[in-house]
Amino acid sequence: MRWLLVIGLIAAIAVIVAALGYQAPEPSSLSSSSVISPSDAPPSQHRDVLSEADGAVPDGVTVFDDAIPAVANLDPGLLKALRQAATAAAADGVEFYVNGGWRSPEYQNQLLRQAVSKYASEDEAARWVATAATSPHVSGNAVDIGRSDATAWLSEHGAEYGLCQIYRNEPWHYELRTSALGRRCPRMYADPTQDPRMQQ
Repeated sequence: MRWLLVIGLIAAIAVIVAALGYQAPEPSSLSSSSVISPSDAPPSQHRDVLSEADGAVPDGVTVFDDAIPAVANLDPGLLKALRQAATAAAADGVEFYVNGGWRSPEYQNQLLRQAVSKYASEDEAARWVATAATSPHVSGNAVDIGRSDATAWLSEHGAEYGLCQIYRNEPWHYELRTSALGRRCPRMYADPTQDPRMQQ
């Protein structure tokens, strides 16, 4: 009987030690592939973790999600056009999910550092990610639409709402071009390096 008490006591101590030593990881709205904190970045200049407040977009966000800053902080004209187009697209069974919208300068800079690391070249990174000073995402004037059915729908109908794909290499990136209403979208740039706005 005594040995049962000893075994029980040892098991209880092991459970308590394990419970005290274990710390659950904190949940994050960003996957590790979304934001990478470079090891060479001074802590005073960058934050390691960026949140929805910086423009990070959790899965499943649509153009109607006002509680998400990446959507709520979009230019009002762009957001209105997106919602009008999304309402029309819904009649065709297509939903507009947002992969990127408004971003803080910190988030945009982090994405740029990530791209430089990925491509091992600032020139190549510039084909995909703008600086915080030039990015239309930071000003709330650009949205990245998820899922190919939505981008296909916008490719066909976007000009009716002034929504235009700007870069040939980014079929998900749309901006408002009111001059396209009732006409055609302007000719696309091959990539952001061809866009005069990025030369500032």
